[in-house]
Amino acid sequence: MRVIGLMSGTSYDAIDAAAADLRFDGDTLVLRPLGMIGEPYPAELREALAAALPPAGTTLAEVCRLDTLVGLAFAGAAVRARAELCGGSAELIASHGQTVFHWTDRGRARGTLQIGRPAWIAEETGLPVVADFRPRDIAAGGQGAPLVSLVDLLWLRGRPGTPLALNLGGIANVTAPDGIAFDTGPGNALIDAAVRHRTGRAFDAGGGLAARGTVHGPLLRRLLAEPYYARPAPKTTGKELFHEGHLLAALADCADLSDADVVATLTRLTARTVADAVRPLRATEVIVSGGGTRNPVLMAMLDAELPGVPLRLSDGLGLPAAAKEAYAFAVLGFLTLHGLPGTDPRSTGARHASVLGSLTPGRSGFPPLPAGAGRPVRLVVE
Repeated sequence: MRVIGLMSGTSYDAIDAAAADLRFDGDTLVLRPLGMIGEPYPAELREALAAALPPAGTTLAEVCRLDTLVGLAFAGAAVRARAELCGGSAELIASHGQTVFHWTDRGRARGTLQIGRPAWIAEETGLPVVADFRPRDIAAGGQGAPLVSLVDLLWLRGRPGTPLALNLGGIANVTAPDGIAFDTGPGNALIDAAVRHRTGRAFDAGGGLAARGTVHGPLLRRLLAEPYYARPAPKTTGKELFHEGHLLAALADCADLSDADVVATLTRLTARTVADAVRPLRATEVIVSGGGTRNPVLMAMLDAELPGVPLRLSDGLGLPAAAKEAYAFAVLGFLTLHGLPGTDPRSTGARHASVLGSLTPGRSGFPPLPAGAGRPVRLVVE
């Protein structure tokens, strides 16, 4: 089956679309990547999302408007991906949507909201859409994140030693071979917030600001005192906690710090909190993906925090670092359509594994499925 995976992370800057051919070969799920595209959000939509997300307030009218606009943006990315990556031919779309709120209370996930109504995607493409992946795991007592953990477990199975998957998105998350998976804390979220607040730019391109700065010890210690870091796994977080207000509270007594020093300190915070989470897992290698891989200063700091543990980009294992999550949701959508679970309870803390998401039919309903598809035990990338 040819599947297009759509993903926009907590940085809400663009929609990633990745296409893949997926098939079963016995108990192995085989993925053949067809490529990826990135579709930036229009500036006005990105600004509207930023204005509506926590800690800002919004209205139901604005949520409805954004739900439609994000859905149309995802539909446009899907149309483009089908034409440019699939030769005009695809059978399924798996859309993560845009997370606007992830409700946690005393360490437990209570609800989650991803907008970008799949009806718009199905209407524009004529294809069936799997969407709304996270709520079912939360209903089963899980954290609803990180959902890429099942794909990581299948993908890294059979590698020697203790390989660890790390995604450096707006929020960073890890998956270990024993099924432990959790959000470590901010990946790019606080770095981006500082750059926007101090310079008006969207992010620290190439780590340029961080490279010119010096880590400020008192500010780093204040940021590291956040209780989330000490909580046991499974756990999940987002911009409901690690937002601009969180940053400004920490900076209250640091008005004289330069922009470069602030960004350098926040970059070290990400590297330190990721490394603190990785060390107890005794990783023999860390396979890294996500937008943070394009920040050489962050990668160098992470390397220094984890001496003796090789950092490898996921590209070397066949999944481009910038598109791994989009490919992961293509896999999850494929599993859903086959009635197969998309979670591992060890990773999310759920009571049981769940078939994820909701199905929106295309113009011809749903594609016929082969009989007897069994739950895969590993993923191979061709």
